[in-house]
Amino acid sequence: MATHPVAPDTDVMKQVNRKFVTGVTVVTAMDGDSPRGLAVNAYSNISLDPPTVMICVQRTSSTHDCLYATDHLAINILSTEQLDVVNTFAGKAPDKFAGLNWTPGPNGSPMIERSSAQMEVEIRERLQANTHTVFICRVRHAAVSDRAPMVYAAGQFFDGAALPGLG
Repeated sequence: MATHPVAPDTDVMKQVNRKFVTGVTVVTAMDGDSPRGLAVNAYSNISLDPPTVMICVQRTSSTHDCLYATDHLAINILSTEQLDVVNTFAGKAPDKFAGLNWTPGPNGSPMIERSSAQMEVEIRERLQANTHTVFICRVRHAAVSDRAPMVYAAGQFFDGAALPGLG
């Protein structure tokens, strides 16, 4: 009789995930007249033709329901100049946009100034995956700056432009 391996516990999975280097994004949307957002490191490109990306958001997040209800959202890929932004959006501040410079994208989603890159996307699918919702999105607008991207690994933030190449 075959035995099934025991799934790794949460602490082991946290250690595994700390070994994976990710970019740093802030996902934003309008909730009526109020901008909302949160820091998200679960972002990935899916396709270039047509341009399609995905994000994953924990369903217990205070921003989840706003994102779930909207048709468009923005994905702001943070730059090394935005440590203040990531610290605000990773927290529970009641108004994360207080004092923050942003402009509405073509469909109204908050595009945060000083970002390395920005996209406004149309949500095409919402998939339930255990504790998270996976949003599959078609990119409708994109902009890139010359600012270096911020990266995250092992619980710390780094300058994505200062990483030494291996070859």
